[in-house]
Amino acid sequence: MQEICDLVNLELESFLPDEWNVPDTLRKAMDYSLTAGGKRLRPVLVVAAAESLGGSREAALPVACAVEMIHTYSLIHDDLPAMDNDDYRRGKPTNHKVFGEASAILAGDGLLTHAFYSVVQSTKRYHVPAEQTLAIVEELSRYAGPCGMVGGQAADMEAEQGATNLEGLRYIHEHKTGDLIVFSLKAGGRIASASSEQLEALERFGRCLGTAFQIQDDILDLIGDESKLGKKTNSDVKMQKVTYPFFLGLEASQKEADRLISEAKEAIEGGIIPKPQRLLELSDYLLKRDH
Repeated sequence: MQEICDLVNLELESFLPDEWNVPDTLRKAMDYSLTAGGKRLRPVLVVAAAESLGGSREAALPVACAVEMIHTYSLIHDDLPAMDNDDYRRGKPTNHKVFGEASAILAGDGLLTHAFYSVVQSTKRYHVPAEQTLAIVEELSRYAGPCGMVGGQAADMEAEQGATNLEGLRYIHEHKTGDLIVFSLKAGGRIASASSEQLEALERFGRCLGTAFQIQDDILDLIGDESKLGKKTNSDVKMQKVTYPFFLGLEASQKEADRLISEAKEAIEGGIIPKPQRLLELSDYLLKRDH
C-alpha cells in the first residue's frame, strides 16, 4: 500500500499541467485537499485490481489519481457548513476553513471535472485501448453521479432527519461509499482488459468490501482514537445520523463486517482472478484498521 501511495502522491503533486493558466487560489485550494494525505484506498484498489490480472501499474495510475480526485471533491463538499459542517479532515482544517466556502466549492468542482481528464491519460500516455477508457469514463460518471455517490449523499442527508430504516441505511452505504470502491476495482480490471466474468467477480468483491468498510467507519466513529482518525469522534451521533451500530449494536455490526469480508474473498478466489493475493490482504487490512 505504501509503495502505491507514494507513486500516487508523486503523480498528484503535478496533477494540473504547468502550462495551464489556473487562478492561483483555485490551484492552491485544490492542491490543499488533494495532497492532505489519507489512506488512498481507492487508488490502491485500482492498481491492485489491474495487477491482479497482469495489468500495468503505470497505466493504472492516471485512473487511480482520477478516483482520488473524485473522492477528495466529495470530502470537500461533505465538510461544508450546508452539509456536515466539519472543522477538520485528515487532521487539518477543512478546505472551507482555510480558503472560504466559495473557493472550497470551486475546488471541489475543479477536482470533479479534472478527474475525467486524468482518466483519458491512460490511453494517451500508456496506450490503454480506447474502448476500455471509454467504459471507465462511462462507469465513473455513473458510480459518482446521481444514481451513485451523489445519490448516496442525498439519501444520507435525508437520513439525518430520521427518514430511514436498515434498508435505507444499506442504500446509503452501497452508494455513498461502496460505488467508488466498486468503480476502482472494475476500472483496474478494465486497464488489464478483464473479461466480463472477471469484472463481475471484482464487482461482487467491491460490493461486500465497500459495505464492510463503511461499517468499520461507523464503529470507529464511536470507539476510535481521534488522534489517529484525524477528526472528531461521535460526529454521527451529534449529526443524528443512522448507522449500523445504531440499528444493530457494536458487536452485531462487527460480525456483519466479518461476514462481508469473508463473502468478498470468496468472490475472487478459485482462479477467476489470477493473482488475488494483494486484494485479499487489503480486505483483511480494512477490517482490522484503526483509522
